[in-house]
Amino acid sequence: MTQFNVGILGATGAVGQKFIRLLQNHPWFTIKALGASDRSAGKAYQEAANWIESTPMPDNVKDRVVRNCMSAQFEDVDFVFSGLDSSVATEIEGDFAKAGIPVISNAKNYRTDPTVPLLVPEVNPDHIELIKTQTFTTDGSGWIVTNPNCVAIPLTMSLKPLNDHFGIESVVVTSLQAISGAGYPGVPSLDILGNVIPFIGGEESKIREEPLKLLGKLKDGKIEHASFPVQATATRVPVINGHLLTVNVKFKKSPADFKEVVQAMKSWRSPIADLGLPFAPKFPLEIFEDERYPQPRLHADSENGMQTAIGRVRSGDVMDVSYIAMAHNTIRGAAGGAILNAELLVSKGFIS
Repeated sequence: MTQFNVGILGATGAVGQKFIRLLQNHPWFTIKALGASDRSAGKAYQEAANWIESTPMPDNVKDRVVRNCMSAQFEDVDFVFSGLDSSVATEIEGDFAKAGIPVISNAKNYRTDPTVPLLVPEVNPDHIELIKTQTFTTDGSGWIVTNPNCVAIPLTMSLKPLNDHFGIESVVVTSLQAISGAGYPGVPSLDILGNVIPFIGGEESKIREEPLKLLGKLKDGKIEHASFPVQATATRVPVINGHLLTVNVKFKKSPADFKEVVQAMKSWRSPIADLGLPFAPKFPLEIFEDERYPQPRLHADSENGMQTAIGRVRSGDVMDVSYIAMAHNTIRGAAGGAILNAELLVSKGFIS
């Protein structure tokens, strides 16, 4: 496999640090450049970053000089991962794409752009064809791909086999979101310890809208979004990692019972299973029969944090089925998801 030099934008932030940790010893990708704000640029990374990862800062980045997030300073990379804050991501990511440097972004800014793939490789790998409709560069060398919101990913992963088998009429979901999803320094301790915060600004609209693009159909270079409504409630709970969702689904074609739903989930096969992507989980969905599972503390790190865990599948009294879904929010729902996107793009020839 060809080796690729990658840059990380927003490298000193929580998502940027996760990229750095996960990319250590990656068989395809080598960190070549780190970018951050003017405040950090010009400093050694160990001086610029307040390292919050659970493992020590890798030696190969400690003395690396942080660059400004300007495309002219990243001409030695094949593409960049973006962990930029949404307040600056639109301009900076667009600048990189216009300079012919592909951007694989964790930011929300381009997710709703009709020409930009919102990508979960196990759900909608064909959507990468949207890249060919982008006009950042005349030769197609610069483009943007995004990964979804950290709740939308496990929600859509769990809905995919159900939509394929039964068709979805409506969804009601409540998220119990870990504090790491708020970044650093995050939620004040006096607000979250021994407490639940019943609102997270900006989250519910993403949970409502993004699964519809992900489950949409690519037709004539455009995405026809799925048409079912999603009612979402987003809450913050005192858990470090792992967003847990309670999901209720009404189908167009009602299953005989919940066992048929379980079988649909268990028999679903990932469309990227045979591509040999390093970050792809061997079992993208794990279905638990023990009613105590899944739990964030026990299962968030399964399959290197890339698995979606599902449990308590049961027939509903109001909707057709209810279940619990859970995934690691900063790995599957952020940096790890973006790395898997990059691997898919390499395998399909969009990065070469």
